[in-house]
Amino acid sequence: MVGIVSYGTYIPRYRIKVSDIASAWQKDPRDIASALHVTEKAVPNTDEDSITMGVEATVRALEVSGIDPKKIQSVFIGSESHPYAVNPSATIVAEAVGMGNEYFAVDMKFACKAATAAMQVTYGLLGSGEIELGLVIGSDTAQAKPHDVLEYTAASVAAAYILGNKKDAVIATIEATSSFSSNTPDFWRRDGVRYPSHFGRFTGQPAYFAHVLGEANLLLAKTKMQPSDFDHCVFHMPNGKFPRVAAKKLGFSEKQLAASYTVDAVGNPYTASAFLGLSAILDVAKPNQNIFFVSYGSGAGADGFVFRTTKNITNFQKKTTPVVKQIAQKQYISYLEYLQKTHKL
Repeated sequence: MVGIVSYGTYIPRYRIKVSDIASAWQKDPRDIASALHVTEKAVPNTDEDSITMGVEATVRALEVSGIDPKKIQSVFIGSESHPYAVNPSATIVAEAVGMGNEYFAVDMKFACKAATAAMQVTYGLLGSGEIELGLVIGSDTAQAKPHDVLEYTAASVAAAYILGNKKDAVIATIEATSSFSSNTPDFWRRDGVRYPSHFGRFTGQPAYFAHVLGEANLLLAKTKMQPSDFDHCVFHMPNGKFPRVAAKKLGFSEKQLAASYTVDAVGNPYTASAFLGLSAILDVAKPNQNIFFVSYGSGAGADGFVFRTTKNITNFQKKTTPVVKQIAQKQYISYLEYLQKTHKL
């Protein structure tokens, strides 16, 4: 039995309203809100990056579970904003939380699905018996060029998952996983370039929907399940529209999507997007419920998982701080303060 043993999330307390970004560039806030379905986003402080946020999320996952960090045998961190081009984020996180020295460590890249690819690798290590506990982190201080459409949604969040293969500790089993990949470069950032580039509207149908729907149908066929067999679903959330459209096209209801829907309040934290939605579901899920999960990463690919909660989740929920409560702990900043914190002006 391989699955999630614990999880922790970290959402910076600073927020900027999408309407304030629009006003700074003399855009109509109503047009932006209508197009993106996002009201505000999470902003890191000047001393926060994907490593520090990953540490915070991991510490929370360790504290709520009581796991000794030295028993974790692998750490994979997926991010689009690793602070160093040459110097691993994974070993810094491991050192900070006290993992010792005997562990696999890898920094993962694949746009917004880097962390879910890391979860698949960890799933394989656990299934083979090579390890008994593995740490997977999705953490980003998402980059966006001022006055670019990405500026309205690019956000900062970290989510950490500890996976294990002991039945008495697993709160949600991984029932199945698969991937759908292609060479579709809708979004990219060359080495040394500060901000990413994208093909605008091209990121919709030929990129996001082709891969998310492609992977979703692949996973449904593999498991011989239907949307009606699931209690919850979560999709990568680049904005507030795309996951809703994807869910509807596949036959999932608004009720099945509701618990995972965090993008309107925190924006799109890239590799932490779908992971944060999954955490929000696990905060409220009941035992023996099925969760349908599909991430997306530009380049391009989508990873899918079917999770099933166990009876252990009830006690776990009593000890964790729900995502909705973390979202509510916020402080609004102006556009100038936002530039100072994210662009170090």
